[in-house]
Amino acid sequence: MAIKKTSKEEILQESIKLFKTKGYYNCSMANIADACGLIKGSIYHYFKSKDEIGIESLRYIHNYFVDNIFSIAYRTNLSDLEKMKLFVKKTDEYFLNSKGGCLLGNLALEVSSENLEFKEVIKEYFSAWEDALIKIFENKYGRNEAKNIAIEYVSLTQGAIMMMNLYETPESYLKVGEKLISLI
Repeated sequence: MAIKKTSKEEILQESIKLFKTKGYYNCSMANIADACGLIKGSIYHYFKSKDEIGIESLRYIHNYFVDNIFSIAYRTNLSDLEKMKLFVKKTDEYFLNSKGGCLLGNLALEVSSENLEFKEVIKEYFSAWEDALIKIFENKYGRNEAKNIAIEYVSLTQGAIMMMNLYETPESYLKVGEKLISLI
């Protein structure tokens, strides 16, 4: 195999795809190298281990959501309804175009009971998601009720992502976003 130039970000993007579709434990460093067009040893120039790739992949997705989706909740130039519509739209764009579902949801089920570092990063992501929804809902419902709604809808969204992937149809997933918008 010819050695190809790549970047740490390209390795993370390919790893994320593999972890979502194959699972974390079913994905090897050789699989990641193949997906990147590299020889296995080349990966070690960027990452010490598969666990390091796993943690960095989780952080990569978390940062994407913080920058592109969760941040919408804190914008002062939009009404709560505008925030929620944009929040749902951006979330939909991500998950409807993301084969394999939610990396953090998948790894929460697969590895968080065994890998505490993964578990903490995953919890940070879901807490940030809940906090963003709380921020949008608290003007209408108050902090405590907004928190209950946020927890419920993050859970519903994750379940709907799973069902969308299982049945290969977005219908039930899209209903969650519609319901979120109707609550504002």
